[in-house]
Order: sequence, then C-alpha cells, then structure tokens
Amino acid sequence: MSAKNVYYTKDHEWLKVEGDEATVGITDHAQQALGDITFVDLPKIGKVVNAHDSLLVVESVKAASDVYAPVAGTVSAVNEKLVSAPELINQSAHGDGWLCKLKLFSPAVKDLMTAEQYETFLQEN
Repeated sequence: MSAKNVYYTKDHEWLKVEGDEATVGITDHAQQALGDITFVDLPKIGKVVNAHDSLLVVESVKAASDVYAPVAGTVSAVNEKLVSAPELINQSAHGDGWLCKLKLFSPAVKDLMTAEQYETFLQEN
C-alpha cells in the first residue's frame, strides 16, 4: 500500500486520509508479528481519542495488543466484518482488514511516516 495519502506510525498502524476522515488499520508487518488474529475489540462510534491514545485491542494466538490512534479524532465508523471474521486482518491488513474510521480534528500528519520512511524504519529496527 503505497499512496500519497497513507501514513504510518512507529507502532505499526497505518492511516489513509480522505478529506477530513481517515481509515485506520495495522500494517502487514504488525499482523505477521501477532500471528492469527482471533478477536478485535472495536471502539464505539463517537469515541474521542487523542493521538497515541489506545483506540482498540486486537487479540491473537500470541498476545492481546493495543492499537493506538495515529492522530486525534472521533470514531466515525468501525469495520463490523471483523466481529465475525477477525482473520480479515491477517488476510488483508491494508484492505478488508481495516479497523475503524476517524473524523479528524486536524488534517496534520506531520508526526507520521510516509510508506518509504516506514520501510526504512522497518529495516533499521
């Protein structure tokens, strides 16, 4: 997934910005590290988060992991398909396995990495 409006965090979340809303997911690297995803505790629509707040929890056969909000916003949609099919994250982390959408407080993404910067980050860490 390499697009102009897609950004990444050091915690392995991705954010695709479309106007004043953004789709949030975990990266392919993160889903591989977690192993088989068995449950997703989706946030409630209307939940307000600041950047770096815990947004939701993803459980796998290995661990339960917090997913952090890449930016500040209000949860405007959740991927209901994940309730009955959490494995969508393993199958398509950057597609059908998206987690939620945030109505952005600000379009600022200055603290996030581009796809190229994220690839460099992965290689260095």
